[in-house]
Amino acid sequence: MAELKEDKLIIKNDNIVQKGAKDGWALIKIIWIFMRDELPQFLSNWRTVPRIMMGLYGLVFYNTMQWFMALENPNNAQAGFVSVVVGAGAAWFGLYVNGKKTDIKK
Repeated sequence: MAELKEDKLIIKNDNIVQKGAKDGWALIKIIWIFMRDELPQFLSNWRTVPRIMMGLYGLVFYNTMQWFMALENPNNAQAGFVSVVVGAGAAWFGLYVNGKKTDIKK
């Protein structure tokens, strides 16, 4: 399908989906096998979900800080809310850093 020669990737003109799928059901089966076998391994190796969650937490943190600094007279409840958001981020970051990728067995 593809060869690696020195620093170039040479792709042959083999289209697995067109070659393997004779009809619509065969194509659905190929897609299902990809989603069942390959996608979980990809998500685990690249740790995609934790990275997305860290990015979303960064967005929430930024918006919370902007909101809190724009307040004229913040009260204790608002300061407590900001404290919870920051503390949750510290806990989440600790889980992310100490987590290991999982080996998915077939």
